Amino acid sequence: MNPLIPPGARADRLDTPTGRLRVLSAGPETRDRPPLLLVHGGGSDNAAISWHGLMGPLAERRTVLAPDLPGFGGSMDVPPVGGADALADVVAEVMDSLELPRAIVGGVSMGGDVALNLALRHPDRVAGLVLIAPGGLIPLFRNRATHFWAWAGTRVPDPLLLPLVRLSGRFTRSAVRAVVKDPGTLPGPVIDEFVRESRRPGAGLAYTRYNQASIGRHRMLNDLSERVAEISAPTLLLHGEDDPIVDPAGSRQAAERMPDAHLVEIPDCGHWAQSERHDLVLERILDFLERVDPSPAP
Repeated sequence: MNPLIPPGARADRLDTPTGRLRVLSAGPETRDRPPLLLVHGGGSDNAAISWHGLMGPLAERRTVLAPDLPGFGGSMDVPPVGGADALADVVAEVMDSLELPRAIVGGVSMGGDVALNLALRHPDRVAGLVLIAPGGLIPLFRNRATHFWAWAGTRVPDPLLLPLVRLSGRFTRSAVRAVVKDPGTLPGPVIDEFVRESRRPGAGLAYTRYNQASIGRHRMLNDLSERVAEISAPTLLLHGEDDPIVDPAGSRQAAERMPDAHLVEIPDCGHWAQSERHDLVLERILDFLERVDPSPAP
């Protein structure tokens, strides 16, 4: 079966110093509006899954790009690089290879963590941020006991871990439905692609490397909550109020600390707001893009 491609998008391969990555693109080449670069989430996610319903509508007036990070989706054959800081540098490489000096950068879940790191490590490359249920904003995973077991899970040696990841692929369909408030809101092709990705050889390894770099024994190693005040780029945060994966409290705190940030909390919505509440998320993003776009010359 052919890989999922969002309506209106096309898939290409891009050479970067890290490897040859798949990049989805849509929309016209515009000079008056900065491109929108979208970063997918973790697990068995990829760009087509995260941005299936948004790429086409967002590309009506600007270029929209969405890479598959190393070890994910169409870039599964590229070795994983680790945590959000290393992944942010890969996104900067993608921008270099595409000759993009700046972009508005969006990210969901793990991709939100990557986008935040990009804004901190390469601030001149980020014209704005769109963060959907972003990771990287909590000091502890839920509570001390849960955090300890999450950390212990990342310490399992690969010879034991990888068979467990393959086994868990059998239950992906149920797991996907558990992270949303209403499974009926998810498009069937998106669920099917997520299940297919979870059963591919090597699936889950890149996300495991991200978690190994992110979860310390006693605290989250990727917690940026004390640093987000350094990010001056205009920022839109969107977070489902019923998110069972990423605590909305991190987004609330970030919105208070960042100098130019606005938070939209979405009722009756779980972790995948871009799919669960597609129309609302699209409306809020389009409003934000109009505000961020440079003013026309007189």
